Amino acid sequence: MSKIKPSKGAPYARILGVGGYRPTRVVPNEVILERIDSSDEWIRSRSGIETRHWAGPEETVAAMSVEAAGKAIADSGIDAEQIGAVVVSTVSHFSQTPAVATEIADKLGTNKAAAFDISAGCAGFGYGLTLAKGMVVEGSAEYVLVIGVERLSDLTDLEDRATAFLFGDGAGAVVVGPSQEPAIGPTVWGSEGDKSGTIKQTVSWDRFRVGDLAELPLDSEGNVKFPAITQEGQAVFRWAVFEMAKVAQQALDAAGISPDDLDVFIPHQANVRIIDSMVKTLKLPEHVTVARDIRTTGNTSAASIPLAMERLLATGEAKSGDTALVIGFGAGLVYAATVVTLP
Repeated sequence: MSKIKPSKGAPYARILGVGGYRPTRVVPNEVILERIDSSDEWIRSRSGIETRHWAGPEETVAAMSVEAAGKAIADSGIDAEQIGAVVVSTVSHFSQTPAVATEIADKLGTNKAAAFDISAGCAGFGYGLTLAKGMVVEGSAEYVLVIGVERLSDLTDLEDRATAFLFGDGAGAVVVGPSQEPAIGPTVWGSEGDKSGTIKQTVSWDRFRVGDLAELPLDSEGNVKFPAITQEGQAVFRWAVFEMAKVAQQALDAAGISPDDLDVFIPHQANVRIIDSMVKTLKLPEHVTVARDIRTTGNTSAASIPLAMERLLATGEAKSGDTALVIGFGAGLVYAATVVTLP
């Protein structure tokens, strides 16, 4: 017989509050076109993107996270001291250690909350949400702060015609806490590492050690290029359209609902054509509100789902208590989908 006392948490978990932060600088397609041979019409037709936000020097990963998290905590109605864990998903915090989550937890005024970073690309928010749900139900934390944050402008090659227009910056956050009824469904998640080369960093950091610069790519002025995110666009598009619709359907099945039961669909904001294709494949009814925040925010990776969620609620396009399907997918290739009740 085990001597270990069983853990005891809440019966279920739910999202209690959401917050977002978009940098003050708005960057239209015209700025992108200064460095690549393309057109505003081409960018809009290929991605749906009209503008994106780029962070300034003071809008660091930590600073944007604190702003978004502060709003989420206020929206949830709890105090920062009640936060038991802080989970931050990001690929654009450039200090290997310590985790930026620890700095954020301190600046928010939590009471020595557990804090750690995860790297799951554009599926990172879904991964963090799943971990938070587990902590609340297991009892290791009563309230968990989940943040998706990126400064992808730091990892964008502005001379790469295939990706220069895609990425934006921002932070989105939610507070997850106890619930007396199911409000975060089972997560359908996974990875396809055999396809990891389709979205990747151009050059690994260790190539920048002294004496290892000889074969690094150069920009138009002959300077060594900083590492950037690159992708095989068509391969990623096909995978997202055909495979992620299946994952989305699996998440609906796992939650025991049909597309007719949905009020809102919040997919990762990668490409409006991917979003529209998924809507068609899933045969979502016309009454379902679909997030298309990508038009003015761009692809913000881990931040895209909470930012889109926050905007839908702020504009009244979605309301508290709505049933929403969320799905993130990206580099790895990784994915995570679940059904949630909106805060």
